[in-house]
Amino acid sequence: MRVMALQGDTLDALCHRHLGTTAGLVEKALALNYGISLHGPILPLGTVVELPEVPAPSIGAVVRPLVQLWD
Repeated sequence: MRVMALQGDTLDALCHRHLGTTAGLVEKALALNYGISLHGPILPLGTVVELPEVPAPSIGAVVRPLVQLWD
């Protein structure tokens, strides 16, 4: 998936916004976008970033219900 960086975006912020998590995906995004680290932590406005696919949950994974303190 290709996304474009907004003003003040970081790679982990892009992963979290578009993929919903950063666990292990920031490293994969760094591998997909050779040289992106040369920009520093804040990406320039309009930088096109290739994001990895989110791995599917395994068959034996336990899904726990969301607990909210206030409904």
